[in-house]
Amino acid sequence: MNTNERSMQMRLAAHKSWAGTTDRSARTAAARKASHHTRFLDKAREMHPGASEAQIEAVAESLRKAHYTELALKSAQARRAKSAAAKDTKRRRTQDELAQYTASKSERTAA
Repeated sequence: MNTNERSMQMRLAAHKSWAGTTDRSARTAAARKASHHTRFLDKAREMHPGASEAQIEAVAESLRKAHYTELALKSAQARRAKSAAAKDTKRRRTQDELAQYTASKSERTAA
């Protein structure tokens, strides 16, 4: 089975599963409860136990923004490191090819 067929089978199974679900909200309740947003709210309540709900929301939003900004920074750093490694590999390969070419050229000249 190729990847397209596997993807279609998985999509078909998901559609059949959702067709058999009468209470979609109940089915997804655990995922919503474990969502990132509630994690930030819980952390904000832990950090500021006496704060109002509006203040908790503001702190949670700042925590969320800080989290995703940190992820973006790490992603940019990883892309930069990957690019530098690729450039270094290419540079070394070019140097090796040049050295081989120079060696073979000097061998032909000596012969």
